[in-house]
Amino acid sequence: MTSRRDLLKSAVLGGGATVVAATALGSLGPEAAFAETAYDAEPGAPDPDFAEGRIRTIKDDTLLVLGSNMVFHTIRIVNGTSLWKLGPVPFEAAKPGDGLYARGVRMPDGMLAAESVWLNIVNIKGHIKNITDGKLHLDHHGKEVLCHVVPGKSVAIQAQAPPTADLSMLKVSQHVQILGAWRPDTNEVDIATVFSPH
Repeated sequence: MTSRRDLLKSAVLGGGATVVAATALGSLGPEAAFAETAYDAEPGAPDPDFAEGRIRTIKDDTLLVLGSNMVFHTIRIVNGTSLWKLGPVPFEAAKPGDGLYARGVRMPDGMLAAESVWLNIVNIKGHIKNITDGKLHLDHHGKEVLCHVVPGKSVAIQAQAPPTADLSMLKVSQHVQILGAWRPDTNEVDIATVFSPH
């Protein structure tokens, strides 16, 4: 049986993996960006199959990303790579300046063949200071984050209830967790999901 790792290597090296669907390789769900994964490395060492940072340049199917540790990453997008930017998007949605998390397979030359890329994804907690038309004003560690409700995209999950597009149950002073897409170089986020404990 062929593994995801073998499929990605094959796609990068010119094999027959180019028809593999994105969902067969990587999760489209934004929660997977923050999931713990097992990897073969020394305890405490960084995950070799993960990269994060901001896109500096895009050339053909390759992203040059400057990590927060000031290390450059070369990330290759292949047929089968899933990309998320408030929802599944095509490669053309990636722009210089976007932040990203990427998981995939590290190739011998150091390039990361991506199985999943999450653009501008944020996962923040705080309490709602105010609710105005289509916006939640969130206090996140003493700083305001302006969270935009995106029609057709934003949902709320309260306790164990199923997701709903009706965000009217959210109240001022309520503690929430917001998964969304950051608007680069601002304090603003487009909401994918608002999690409320009750």
